[in-house]
Amino acid sequence: MSPHLSADRPAAPPPGRGSVDALISQARRLKGNVDAVRRDAPGDVSDPQERWQRALYDLALHQLSDLDGHLAQLRDGPPLVPSTAEPVARAAPPAPRRGSLLSRVGSAEWNLLTDEASWSGELYQILGRDRTAPPLTLDELPSLVLDEDRPRLTAMVTGCLVDAQRMDGEFRVVRPDGEVRTVHMMGEPVLAPDGSTASMWAVLRDVSELRRSERVVGETRDSLQRHRQRAQSEHRLAVELQEAVLPPWRGSLRLPHQGPETLGLAAHHLPSSTSALIGGHWYDALELADGETLLSVGDLTGHGVAVASGMATLLGAVRGMAMAGTQPGQLMALLNQLLDATVQPALGSAVCCRYRPETRTLVWAQAGHPAPLLFRGGTGRRLDSPAGVLLGATSGAVYAQAEQTLEPGDLLLLYTDGLVPGHSDAAAVRRLLDLAPRFGGARTAHDCVRTVVEEFGETERPDGACVLIAKVPS
Repeated sequence: MSPHLSADRPAAPPPGRGSVDALISQARRLKGNVDAVRRDAPGDVSDPQERWQRALYDLALHQLSDLDGHLAQLRDGPPLVPSTAEPVARAAPPAPRRGSLLSRVGSAEWNLLTDEASWSGELYQILGRDRTAPPLTLDELPSLVLDEDRPRLTAMVTGCLVDAQRMDGEFRVVRPDGEVRTVHMMGEPVLAPDGSTASMWAVLRDVSELRRSERVVGETRDSLQRHRQRAQSEHRLAVELQEAVLPPWRGSLRLPHQGPETLGLAAHHLPSSTSALIGGHWYDALELADGETLLSVGDLTGHGVAVASGMATLLGAVRGMAMAGTQPGQLMALLNQLLDATVQPALGSAVCCRYRPETRTLVWAQAGHPAPLLFRGGTGRRLDSPAGVLLGATSGAVYAQAEQTLEPGDLLLLYTDGLVPGHSDAAAVRRLLDLAPRFGGARTAHDCVRTVVEEFGETERPDGACVLIAKVPS
């Protein structure tokens, strides 16, 4: 078929081979670098963000592979287009290797004057047709296209032939084996010397895998967005639940019935600096019906709404049993039974104290939790812990309780793990006991809590922590 003048401009001469080779080398180096990064990326398919990242890597590799193939075609020049005048017995060219980009890019020309069509061998492979069969005319081409995509193809061809518009669009074809492939077609009308439309040429590209990768990216992006929205909703719910359950104070607390022996109380919650998830930490101070005061801190393992809900359940049980007169040791045993009976297994630690103001006696028990620290006369020490295992660790656990007589001016510090991050339990205790001289000069429990926050509040911590300070009146 004789060449025609393009509707826009004459064909440009092919670029220099050396310059295209340089571009191919750059594209292949970039593809190798992307592939290396992809292999080193985490492969946790349960993480929506990692699934989305891997899908983007795959899409980038598909696009770079396409670029490599297109540049190779540009370097090697246009493929030979078989003529319909050639005998059908002509040997077909060898099929490209599996995965080659040349097998996904083909070309065609339809002559409007002779009603002849010319297809490249690659186009036969894209459409799954026998290369010995004659190429389809423009009237026959829609027979390969899905019904819902035929109007799109018709509009593209009409715009090209009637209005001399460039074609650039996609449609889906059904191969003889029933496989559906997505084809991207770009083309132009070709004008005869007298200005009439003589033919139409097009480059057709199989973009099925590329579109599949794009769909995976979109699906994983949507999944990640839904995951983040769900996480944000759960975080808000956990925060609201925590704020609804914990005492509404971030400093001094006044119990309803103040007297000369009433403890001075203050507390603070230090959130995690590395995670937005809400943990199961709690602190509490409650005036009981018999005039005693309940002090408790604890931590339920895990994060999120379920943990915050479990924490609320435990704290409600602590308050209810303390109001009913249950002593700390028995209270811990009942909390252990409560966790043991829950549908979802959980572990927790806690300290529970009852303070009797008339005798200044502290009765307390613990379940796998750091013991309270007692500060007196400018020094401090850790109270000897009665026996007690983690809540939920074993059925039928027995919890001992201990008594400690306090003196006027004594200060009691209760805290959860993580208050002094990056230190072992013994090292954390030493750091807290080093605050004794500063506590000795403090007037109120609130001043002491402020000292703790100043010392440890700016430290990065992987998990949240609570501190509760009770000061015996002088």
